[in-house]
Amino acid sequence: MKYRLMGNSGLRVSELALGAMTFGTEGWGVEAEESRKVYDGFREAGGNFIDTANIYSRGRSEEFLGEFMKGDRDRIVLATKFTGPTRGRDINASGNSRKNMMDSVHASLKRLQTDYIDLYWVHARDFTTPVEEMMRGLDDLVRMGKVLYVGISDTPAWEVARANTLADLRGWSPFVGLQIRYSLLDRAVERDLLPMARALDLSVTPWDTLGSGILTGKYNRDAETHGRATMRGRVRERDLGIAGEVMKVAEELGRTPAQVALNWVRQGEGVIVPLVGARTREQLDDNLGCLEFTLSAAHKQRLDEASKIELGFPHDFLKQMVPRVVDDHHA
Repeated sequence: MKYRLMGNSGLRVSELALGAMTFGTEGWGVEAEESRKVYDGFREAGGNFIDTANIYSRGRSEEFLGEFMKGDRDRIVLATKFTGPTRGRDINASGNSRKNMMDSVHASLKRLQTDYIDLYWVHARDFTTPVEEMMRGLDDLVRMGKVLYVGISDTPAWEVARANTLADLRGWSPFVGLQIRYSLLDRAVERDLLPMARALDLSVTPWDTLGSGILTGKYNRDAETHGRATMRGRVRERDLGIAGEVMKVAEELGRTPAQVALNWVRQGEGVIVPLVGARTREQLDDNLGCLEFTLSAAHKQRLDEASKIELGFPHDFLKQMVPRVVDDHHA
């Protein structure tokens, strides 16, 4: 396991982050015993960056981590999130307001059995809270020592850029990380979010890097067994085609499709630290296998071509604009 700096900060995080969304059975995760095996496997591999949220498994994910980290807390870069609803119909128990932010951080600290959070994520844009209120509240948490760094997830590029510009102007704590959905199946963030992250020196922690399991090849294998017609309406033909190319590359390399799909994300431009989630130790070990190799330029180009998207306006338009240099001496 190697380590990378988290955005424009001195925080060192492992090159993969463990996503703890699968910790807890209030949803689609697993119980404490299997979750502990996944946690231990990640730590044994040298991983120090662990990511959860207050709404994962209705708080059970944070509770599990609080138990697992005993005696190990200072060695962990612990990240959690707030925004999502936590108290039924309580209108103030969701969103990015100062009230929900403060209520949420105190509840998370209690569940996590810690007195500080290394990286506190805004889970998503809420369309209501003024950016000034949100950024001032996050800066207050940093000044109080309850939070060390802040990041943002699932928010338009223009709003992230506005927030960090405001933080720079006011001397508040800026976002150091950006969490987004990114995979060979969904490259929409290449239009604005990824260029913005590189320009603002934000580390990117992509989620859903395996495309809800499609890039592991399991749907292609089902299609081969039962006939492609059974897949229509469940998985797009385009996605099956991309997964098929991933499977070919994996076979050529003697690797699994999941490892190839993860490495395609890892080898993107900028600082990219993919989230890996696993329900079992075996799944985690398979994901960790991506650290043992890199994709060649030829293999990466094949995957790029199989999954390419149109960037749209103004990106495609601007590519057609060839700069004209006027030489005064030959005018």
